[in-house]
This record gives sequence, structure tokens and C-alpha cells, in this order.
Amino acid sequence: MGLCYIFPVAVKELEKYIKPGLTEAEVDELLSLKPDEIRWAFLEITARWQQDREILDSSQTGEIIPDSSTPSGQIPVYEKPNAKRRRGKVGAREGHPGKRREAPERIDEVREHTLERCPCCGEALEAAFEERERITEDIPEVKPVITKHIIKRYRCKHCGKTVEGRVTEALPRAALGNKVLALTAWMHYALGTTMSQIIAVLNSHLSFKISEGGLVEMWHRLAKILDEWYEQIALEARSEAVLHADETGWRVNGKTHWLWCFTSKNLTCYFINRSRGLPALLEFMGETFSGCLITDFWSAYNLIACESRQYCLAHMFREIDKVDASNKSEEWKLFKKKLTRLLKDAVRLNQAEGVDDETWESRYARLLDRLDIICREHDSDHDVVRLCKRLRKYSHGMFTFLIDENVHHTNNHAEREIRPAVIMRKVIQQNRGDKAAHTQEVLMSVYRTLKLRGHDPVKTVVDALSIYLETGKLPVLPGVTMSDG
Repeated sequence: MGLCYIFPVAVKELEKYIKPGLTEAEVDELLSLKPDEIRWAFLEITARWQQDREILDSSQTGEIIPDSSTPSGQIPVYEKPNAKRRRGKVGAREGHPGKRREAPERIDEVREHTLERCPCCGEALEAAFEERERITEDIPEVKPVITKHIIKRYRCKHCGKTVEGRVTEALPRAALGNKVLALTAWMHYALGTTMSQIIAVLNSHLSFKISEGGLVEMWHRLAKILDEWYEQIALEARSEAVLHADETGWRVNGKTHWLWCFTSKNLTCYFINRSRGLPALLEFMGETFSGCLITDFWSAYNLIACESRQYCLAHMFREIDKVDASNKSEEWKLFKKKLTRLLKDAVRLNQAEGVDDETWESRYARLLDRLDIICREHDSDHDVVRLCKRLRKYSHGMFTFLIDENVHHTNNHAEREIRPAVIMRKVIQQNRGDKAAHTQEVLMSVYRTLKLRGHDPVKTVVDALSIYLETGKLPVLPGVTMSDG
């Protein structure tokens, strides 16, 4: 038992001294004025107060304070820092136009809601003295439309062949129609919904009975039909004036592959390949590209001959922040200051308005001179040496965005377009074979491109399938709609 319980009177007397912020001198002064037994009691109270404060802090921050009794499984290997508190109020600034749903253009049904008695006291009510309106929208009970197709056959007197009417609402030998096919493919390959979730929605809410195998086989057939659109998207990507590119890991039948993303303002083409280097780029792009290629600093892109390049400055800023978190040397601080100022000045020049041509050219030439000076720096710091080497290698593509208004200084567009694939990778884990991988790249590319061009992906695919089943040919890939921003 602690001494604080043996000497309760002394402890009670000392508790008035226990307060946050006692300096070491104050503690020594108090200890020097007390007998030995009270000194021990004082130390125990101080330790108890300190422990209580730590427990209180941990309850507020969610942090686990490990001690000798804490199980090892409760001690985190890596503790992620708490997010910084948001500055200011959440939401748009004052005066910003609000956003809300537009009122429906038509009213399908009108219902009146009346009362005969007061719900509070039960007294009979007289006629209503006023009324108000409220408009709601909902989904009616969905029941599948089951159609029996009676197909008439004819024999041609001219050629002697037997012909019959065409069914354009479903693929040959398919029990489910094109709308279900296009909708489920869009849910899986565009939204990342799992197959089990799709089947659950079909079985419970839409009264469709279907198996996983039947659904996958339908998607393979759809991808085979839309393969012509996929080739057209890839061809247009190779002829774009400005093209963003990025890549991420992928798995096919348990083996490491790579999903490449080539995208512009009006298209996105995904390409799954075993290689992350030149073989994949040659297979998709060839040896040359006639436009501006915007990428990160992955060296494989340098092996393609391009008319111009732009390397992502956001990647450079992130690299600077990463090094700055661990490198505290004076050489690095000086280099970081010069490089960060140079990159920010380039971005500011690109955003500047009202600058005359002579001033702009002077500032642009000065940026090039400053970049050349930084590239030629020699230093003993290994991070400075490494980044100087990178700048020398990629200096020709650091400021392309300043002379071409269609080029952005970051590769954020490619990273945003590859994000749906990354989310889907977390859901499906892998493709089970090359056929499944091809279906993946075709349907993801088609649905993503249709969305970028302002079309309803499901309706567009359904209409295209109807034309294909009627004529045997797929219509031309739709272009950008006039309403697309």
C-alpha cells in the first residue's frame, strides 16, 4: 500500500499544492520543507496526477498509452497522425450561389392529405384555412418485363435462303435483355460494384434471377462487340495533341501486371500488360508520339520519342516535402528554398494576367537560367545530388506548360482517371485470366470515355447494341456532346 494511504492527513494537506505547471525549483522547495514520510507521499500524488492526465489526454485523442500491462496487439506498429483542423467554416463562401435539385417539370400524381380530428386532443376539425405544397420523387415498384418473341421465318423466292425477323432487344441465345446487360456492366466496370452486390440487387429488388457465371459470360460477349469502340478510343489517344499517362499495379491470374491509363479531356483508355516498361508502351503507342505527353518521372516514358513533354510538378513538390521531413541539413534547406521558389514562380507566371509579351519573355528566360543554375549545383548532400541529377535529366520538360496553354503543369488528370481502377482493384483483387483482363480494359475504357463525352453510358450502349443486332455493324463511337463542358 502506498504511503499516500498511510499518511492521509499529510496527503490531504499536500493536494492543494498539486497543480499543473509546477517547476522543478518549486518541487525542490516543497520537498525540502517536508519530512521524509510526507516527501514520499508528495511524490506518489504527483505520479498519480501525471498518470491521470495521460489517461485523460489519451481518451480525448484516441491514443493508446502503452505500459507494462498493455497487450502487444494493442500497440500500433504505425500510428497515423491526426488530420489538421479545417480552417474556417465548412461549406461555400458567403455570396456563393447555392446548389439544389431542380423542380420536376411534370406532376404524375396529386394526393391530398386531410385530417378529421386533432391528433393532440381528438377534437373535430373544421375546414382547412390554408394549404401548402410539397413535391416528392420516388421509384415505383420495379417488375421485370417478360417478352415472348415470336419470330417469323421466310423463304426467299429469289435466292432460296431461309430468313427470319431479328430480335434487337437481346443478344442471340441470351435470356436477359440489353438493358440489364448494359446496366450491370456499367455498375461493375464503371462504378466498381461487386458481382455479389449486383446479383443481390437483381434478385431482391428487380426480381431477376441470374448466376455469377451467366453474368460474366454476358460481359465477355459485350466486350467482344464493343472491342471496335475500344480500338477507336486507343487510336484517338495516339493522335491526341495532349495526352496524360500513368500506371498502377494489377493482378491477372495471380501474377503481377500493370494497368496503364492514357487519357485526355475527351477520352480514357485503359491497357493491361505484363510489362511496366518499354514493351507495353511500344505495344500501345509505338515508337513515336506526335503530341505532348504529360507524365510523372517514371523513366520508361522517356523511351518514346515525343514532340514535347511535360513532367508533373506536383510530383516534384511532393518529393521535396518527403525529403524535407527527414533531411534537416543546411545544404538541403538552401537547395529546397531555391527550387521551391523557382517552381512556384513558374506556376505564378502561367496564371498571371495582363503581362505584356516583352515582360513575359524576360521572366520566362530568367526561369530557364535559374533552372540551369540549380542543375549545375554541386553539393555533398545526397538528396541535393539526387534531385539535381533528376532536374538535369528532365529539364527539357519542366516548363512546357508555359509555352502551350493546352498543357497543364501536373498529371492530376491521369491520376483522377486511374483512381476508379484503383478502387476496383481493391474490390475484385484480380482478373482470373487474359480474357477477363481484356474485358476489363474494354468495358472500363468505353464507359469512362462515354462519361467524359457527356453521354448516358447505359443508354448509349443499349442503343448501339440494338443497331448492331439489326445491321450487324456497330455505330461510330459517339463524339463530345455540345452540352459537355
